[in-house]
Amino acid sequence: MQQTNRPSPEHTRLGELWSILPEESGVDENGALTIGGVSVARLAETYGTPLYVYDEEGLRRQIRRFVDGMRERWPNSEVLFASKSFPAVGMYRVAQQEGLSVDIAGGGELRLALAAGVDPAKLHFHGNAKTDDELRMALDAGLDTIIVDNEDELDRLERLLERPQKLLLRVIPGVEAKTHASQATGGADSKFGLPMDQALAAIERMRAHPLMEFEGVHLHIGSQILEVEQFAEAVANISSAGEFDVYDVGGGLGVKYTYDDDAPSVEAYLDAVVDAARAHLPAEARIMIEPGRSIVARAGVTLYRVTTVKRTGRVFVAVDGGLADQMDVALTGQRFEAVLGNRVLDPWTETAQLVGRQCESGDLLVDRAQLPEARVGDIAVVATTGAYGYTLANNYNGALKPAIVFVAEGEARLVARRETYDDLLATHLPAIEG
Repeated sequence: MQQTNRPSPEHTRLGELWSILPEESGVDENGALTIGGVSVARLAETYGTPLYVYDEEGLRRQIRRFVDGMRERWPNSEVLFASKSFPAVGMYRVAQQEGLSVDIAGGGELRLALAAGVDPAKLHFHGNAKTDDELRMALDAGLDTIIVDNEDELDRLERLLERPQKLLLRVIPGVEAKTHASQATGGADSKFGLPMDQALAAIERMRAHPLMEFEGVHLHIGSQILEVEQFAEAVANISSAGEFDVYDVGGGLGVKYTYDDDAPSVEAYLDAVVDAARAHLPAEARIMIEPGRSIVARAGVTLYRVTTVKRTGRVFVAVDGGLADQMDVALTGQRFEAVLGNRVLDPWTETAQLVGRQCESGDLLVDRAQLPEARVGDIAVVATTGAYGYTLANNYNGALKPAIVFVAEGEARLVARRETYDDLLATHLPAIEG
């Protein structure tokens, strides 16, 4: 890890924030936050704001923790990047380079992964409502495995298959994940997968088909899970489906978003999963895991420019982004932490509502953020936004989707340009020209 300046001055919470900010972060001689050795003030000036910034060294290091840790504990294993957490060509390329396989959940993610040069033999296709067109795309691309969700999908595959295709079946593991309701996927009422009795019938159907190469089962209990015991419980439950060659036990490991969060380490998570596998699954089986959020969340921050400061009934610090580029607050109630990146060493004397520019009272980026007295032009940095920020970006109020920059060893590189107004208008050309 980079040896960098990480002060903990009085009248700030910067000492606590280092465990939330990217691994390769620090403070420069001007009192500005740095990511990957690059000042956030310089990044904002060069690339504009809002801006998604990723610590590439920390990102790659986190991937290796999963890949190497899983291989050491269970050699016959595979780590898949849950790409819905950050579906960008630049990220798919890093995943490929670092030895990850990739799971995709739609035709767009498939196209992005292929454009990044991901080997189709490393692709796994998820989803509870795959269309004929998407399945054709996947089959034509020659991807490795399709994770079947339901009987209707088997009907489609029976029509479409022309050569053998590896399949897994998604099974409901019966674990009520302790997370936000929108992120829980393993309980009895989940829209994903089949309950055990229906799953066993679907398995027999696949085994009877000459082109369906049924290999095993898949489960996923949810996202932002902070108790590793729930992953072990899911592994134990899935063993009741039978003995198979492959068990994909999903992902969902939570991360530390706030000062108060107590997130498990990668090592604790892997120990829980593998110990449960040793206790309940065949020793020769292939075990797969699918981290997404826990790979990319901490590596990413979002930069904003402060445009307005109001001290009325409360202190409102408004920035040039919001719901359009950081939907997770409104969608799941997730709390984030923030700093003024150009003045991180100044005393944090004010409690402010860090709000966005979209026309919704719910456009609140950070509730009761502790900050120095903000000024117009300051750079607000929202930490731990590497997962689902870009994924959920939208054009609310005509907002333009931000650029993405990777930084490492003092250098920044653009991996996705900022959307333009011409891009925004392009899909409306029929009406414009009509």
